[in-house]
Amino acid sequence: MGSASPQEPEKDMEGYYNLLQAGSELENTLQQVTVPVSMQEVAGYIEKQVAYLSGGRGEDSSVIITLPECSAFSDIPEEALAKVLSYLTLIPRTRQPGVKFIIILDRRLDTWASIKTALARIAASFPGNLHLVLVLRPTSFFQRTVTDLGFRFSQEDFMLKMPVVMLSSVTDLLRYIDENQLTSEFGGTLDYCHSDWIVLRTAIESFAVMVKDIAQMLQAFGTELAETQLSEECSAVEFLLLSHTEKYRRLKDAIRSVMREGRQLLSNLETSRKEGDADTCWDTTQDWDTMQRLLAQLTDMEMAFDGFFDKHHLKLQQYLQLLRYEHSFQEMECSLEKLRAQERNISITGETLSRTEQCVRELDGLEKHAQDEMSQAQVLILHGHQLAAGHHYAMALIVQRCNELRHQCDTLTSALNTKRNSLTQAQTLLRLLEEAQRWCDDGAYLLANQQVDKFQSKEGAQAALRDIEKFQEAAPPLLCAGVDVLFLEYESVLTPCLQAHIEKTFQKHSSVQALIQSRQNCLRKLADKHVRPIQLVVPRPENPPRAKSPLFSPKHDFNSSLKFTFDLPLPGKRTSRKSPNSRKIEVIHDYQTASSLPYSIDGEDGTDLLKRHVMKELIETERIYVEELLAVLLGYRAEMDNPSLAPLLPTSLRNKRDVLFGNLPDIYNFHSSVFLQDLESCLESPEAVGACFLERKEHFHLYECYCQNKPRSDSLWRQFSDCPFFQECQKKLEHKLALDSYLLKPVQRLTKYQLLLKELLKYSSGCERASELQGALEAMLDLLKSVNDSMHQIAITGYEGDLSNLGRVLMQGSFSVWISHKKGPTRVKELARFKPMQRHLFLHEHALLFCKRREEHGENADKTPSYSFKHCLKMSAVGITENVKGDVKKFEIWYSGREEVYVIQAPTVEVKIAWLNEIRKILTNQQKQLKEELCHSTAVSEQMQMSPPLSVSKQQRASVSSEGTESGHSSPDPFSCSNQRQRNRRSWPGAPYSVDICEGLEDWSGANSLSNPSDTEEEDAARLVAGRYRAFVDWRKNGTDNFIVKCGDVIQLQHEENDGHWLVKNLSRRKEGRIPAANLQGILGENIKNHSNRLGDPGNRKARKLSSP
Repeated sequence: MGSASPQEPEKDMEGYYNLLQAGSELENTLQQVTVPVSMQEVAGYIEKQVAYLSGGRGEDSSVIITLPECSAFSDIPEEALAKVLSYLTLIPRTRQPGVKFIIILDRRLDTWASIKTALARIAASFPGNLHLVLVLRPTSFFQRTVTDLGFRFSQEDFMLKMPVVMLSSVTDLLRYIDENQLTSEFGGTLDYCHSDWIVLRTAIESFAVMVKDIAQMLQAFGTELAETQLSEECSAVEFLLLSHTEKYRRLKDAIRSVMREGRQLLSNLETSRKEGDADTCWDTTQDWDTMQRLLAQLTDMEMAFDGFFDKHHLKLQQYLQLLRYEHSFQEMECSLEKLRAQERNISITGETLSRTEQCVRELDGLEKHAQDEMSQAQVLILHGHQLAAGHHYAMALIVQRCNELRHQCDTLTSALNTKRNSLTQAQTLLRLLEEAQRWCDDGAYLLANQQVDKFQSKEGAQAALRDIEKFQEAAPPLLCAGVDVLFLEYESVLTPCLQAHIEKTFQKHSSVQALIQSRQNCLRKLADKHVRPIQLVVPRPENPPRAKSPLFSPKHDFNSSLKFTFDLPLPGKRTSRKSPNSRKIEVIHDYQTASSLPYSIDGEDGTDLLKRHVMKELIETERIYVEELLAVLLGYRAEMDNPSLAPLLPTSLRNKRDVLFGNLPDIYNFHSSVFLQDLESCLESPEAVGACFLERKEHFHLYECYCQNKPRSDSLWRQFSDCPFFQECQKKLEHKLALDSYLLKPVQRLTKYQLLLKELLKYSSGCERASELQGALEAMLDLLKSVNDSMHQIAITGYEGDLSNLGRVLMQGSFSVWISHKKGPTRVKELARFKPMQRHLFLHEHALLFCKRREEHGENADKTPSYSFKHCLKMSAVGITENVKGDVKKFEIWYSGREEVYVIQAPTVEVKIAWLNEIRKILTNQQKQLKEELCHSTAVSEQMQMSPPLSVSKQQRASVSSEGTESGHSSPDPFSCSNQRQRNRRSWPGAPYSVDICEGLEDWSGANSLSNPSDTEEEDAARLVAGRYRAFVDWRKNGTDNFIVKCGDVIQLQHEENDGHWLVKNLSRRKEGRIPAANLQGILGENIKNHSNRLGDPGNRKARKLSSP
């Protein structure tokens, strides 16, 4: 902005120089008329009339100073008297340098001593040219005699210092001073008022001081204006303008006040001068001249100041205008540059017609925005011309900015026009290509739909030929031109993609044209008037008998010996029932020779067209879906903010827009901005659509949120469905269906995807990207399941915690449940006698929820069932038994070491297997996590000597339940726990204190010596079993081996010796020792019972405990 700052050339500083010069002249005048001693310094003595200037003049215009009778004269200090005399003499001396003075010393009522003292003090203190001292001696006889004698003897002393004349009376004064110059007290006619003189002198001196102050303030303010450093911030310049204007107004007010006072004083002096004559008003005239000169010079200085300030203020205003203009220019320049960048980002052509049309729509929006911006630019240019026309000091810069803006607008307009021409040309080309491809498809359909049985007659064959010829006459003009002609005509917009598109179109045209020519040749032969009877030859047995030809239906039962084969890529719904297997249909005519042209049918091209048809249907329905969503958002949701429709909208509905529409805007943004473009890019390669679905898989979880909100939306709609607002919106949109039908579209669309993917996968078997399509189909099915499960989950009531903390819902369904809470084993037969409870189970990642399904009935009842929460099992303390005696659909879920046993009856065996598979996965993952924690634990885990790892098969059996017979046994495999598991135990109340992973039935084969305990048998006392345990309490053995067991140590019971001691190895401390069996009961506590329960309980023979405590 340096170039925008107002510079101060010499001619622009002229006003400032004039101001300084006027101030200097005023100061000189003030020095001439101002005395060094002011009235304020001697006011007290002047008021006492120690001495005064009456204005009278004596011989040679000598100024008369009168010292009247003053009793306190002798008390006046020498310095004070000298200051008074100096003040009184300086007044005339400033007007008339070298003037002489006459002193009238009135001592008619005083003594010689007083006269002598006064004369001595006058001789010592008088500062001026003293011409004469006239003394009026005392009038009393005695004092007059003393005075005459004293003066006679002291005359010589006084005469040497000053001329002194001793007068006997006032009459003697007339010999020296004219009576017109004497006041009335001395018998003269001079009009003098001492108080008026004091007021006048005070006013004159005050006026001079004010004038001097005003002059200094004007000069200081002028200097401040001249030396002001201008900021590049508009706010700072605005503040400067306001502050300068405010100071200027205050100074102007002060000047006006001084001028009023000066004119009043001048008027008073004018009156005094007119009342007296020139001889007696000499001092008044002098004061009037002084005042007149001061006022004139003050006026000149005011005019100089006004001129300088006006110029400075104008330049400051112009500078502010320039700053604002530069700011607007920079913003406009930035906006135009952004528009240019957006224009450059729009491609001159799209890969497809839809993408090109999208580019055209983007260009339309950009042009509308650009028109608005360029209108603003024109306003800015007009404003710049107005500033330049107003003789702005930065006219050249402003004109330059206007030219730059005009150039940028022209450049943008030219670029937009060029881009539009290119897009229009590309759009025309793509439409022609699409029309050409459509003509090729129609040609294939024409050939495919011609009824072969009609070819038996000459008329039928000729009619078919006429149909083909008529169809060829309607061929697009584009196909008549060659590829090179198109390349040359559309050279400016050709891209590699467009070139490939053109070449592919012409290749397709060539293929269809070849098929048409082949069909024409055959039809011409059939139309020969010497046609022989036709004999039908059945299709070659390459396909199963149930397969149908895409060209002929089973009703075409005729004979022909003419053989011709077709390779027709048939898109569209007409061939949607075609099997993806390749088919070859051969019709043989008896007069065909070996030289006849065979055309083999390649079914692969047919499946390609079928896939392309499915892809087209997917894209078209996607476009319709996006348009419907947009219509709902604009026609209903946005209209809720329309003030004109506000009276029709119920108050209770105004703040519930998000409840009614859910996250529909997010779904629309995803499909319109992302997914639709992804699908359109896959038109030519339908197999790639699987990757699109997989890539955008996370985005589809928007539907989960939408579906969860759907019950609330439906409830709100049922409440306000008859609202006039919705009826008005439906009328404007011309919808035949109400809003609720369109709010159901996202749910319907979500189910449509998996159907189209299935159809596409059917025609893509064996292709390279079939796995992606399969993954996409599974992802969509999983999404539907997840949405369905979440819809059930949100209907759960009565759960006090946060369901999201339980993890994702993996399974949900209704089951019959038997529950047993026990301290000891419960027989399955006894459980089976109880009446089952109907429970709806929700399997989460971290918990299993038992709920009771409730459904409301009635007209206003909600169709969605609710689920009352009943019980929750943490998956970290769950075990399963897959087979339960008596019913293949039952399985067991036991909790906290079989303290709670739940017998679950699934509706089908398949449901049971599915649930067991999911539970296995959860428990297996928990076991893996537990093993990882053990492997990465601290020194305790590193020192543990674990038993040999299980074989692969055993490891697998440890994570799944046994499928063996009811007579099999389960073997305990005590597994040690880490410190981490102790922490887990604290977080899951009621969990057992150890984790036992049961081996498969292979560990308890028929060779095992243990017998199968019956359903009624169970050991009442806990017994010790070899294996690993975690110590419950501290224990120390006093002796030489100093064997110690601390709470939490992992110990291994190896074997029991004859003396009742157990050989124990402390794996945590790498020590071995012998511990009495009775002590082990206390050290291990409940862990022993857990082991014995798992050995003796029949329900655990097939159990696999995979969770951590």
